[in-house]
Amino acid sequence: MPQKSDYLKDVIEHIDIKEHNVAPLVDAMEKMAFQARNLNRAARIYDMMLRDKDCAVILTLAGSLFSAGLKKVVYDMVMNNMVDAIVSTGANMVDQDFFEALGFKHYIGTPFVSDAELRDLAIDRIYDTYIDEDELRICDDTTAQIFDSMEPGAYSSREYLKEFGKYLDTVGPKCDDSIIYACYKKNVPIFVPAFSDCSAGFGFVMHQTKNPKSHVTLDAAKDFLELTKIKIASGESGIYMIGGGVPKNFTQDIVVAAEILEGDAPMHKYAIQVTVADERDGALSGSTLKEASSWGKVDLVYEQMVYSEATIAMPLITGYAYHKGAHIGREAREFTKVLEQETVTA
Repeated sequence: MPQKSDYLKDVIEHIDIKEHNVAPLVDAMEKMAFQARNLNRAARIYDMMLRDKDCAVILTLAGSLFSAGLKKVVYDMVMNNMVDAIVSTGANMVDQDFFEALGFKHYIGTPFVSDAELRDLAIDRIYDTYIDEDELRICDDTTAQIFDSMEPGAYSSREYLKEFGKYLDTVGPKCDDSIIYACYKKNVPIFVPAFSDCSAGFGFVMHQTKNPKSHVTLDAAKDFLELTKIKIASGESGIYMIGGGVPKNFTQDIVVAAEILEGDAPMHKYAIQVTVADERDGALSGSTLKEASSWGKVDLVYEQMVYSEATIAMPLITGYAYHKGAHIGREAREFTKVLEQETVTA
């Protein structure tokens, strides 16, 4: 009979954009067609975002990205001041980044396998990637322990993820490229608008069952308000979106929210999206950035859709800006400090 170790043996390795100068390749794509040319323009727009001293860069992440080998790309963005705030799904931040920071791994697999056999061995599959379900349960339990340690009350997802970073600071991360820990140290806020839809959700269930009358809970409205405050504080903004979903809409909506609060707010000046979603069904994930302009969310001067799978496009776009040196001399905005100082002042 197959053993778990027969499946969980080849570890996913995160690509390092610093080791591969893709700038000449991406520059050459300008003279090509289809998505190559679109990707070239997206890379140049991201480069422009970083060089614009008045522009805050917001990265949105949807899809199973870090389990697929993209974690170090985002880590390097954080460490090199190439992003000022992150809006993500919970799976990326908790089930994948925090999971690896606890010392666990993702493994190379295949979709051509018996899923019933994987279930019997407590192995979860994400297309061609495997995760040890028993280790994921430890991640669930750890989130519950963090919630148990907090004062009862309502918190934004940003505040919870700061606590996750503080936990890693105490116990020591078991990897050198944790995004949650890097953001904790660099004061880059992370928002997860659907925070219960991940390991943290199971942690909430355990925590609130254990503490039915006095527990922590999620303030989703505070998430929206805090990210809107970042938009107001920064003025000009650029969005770099991988996938669609809740992170995309949440981040686009802050323009409207800022306008409601301030009477006027500039649309996102720069916008790029990498997606494989189709726009024809009217769903948000595939809706174009031009469509977002009709809602007053995205300016049309510097916007680009790239119809590509993220593991191909993201290292090229991000690596291009890195090797062009767009980040050099760019100051960290430390929006976590901005938000917390505002709370203290209030």
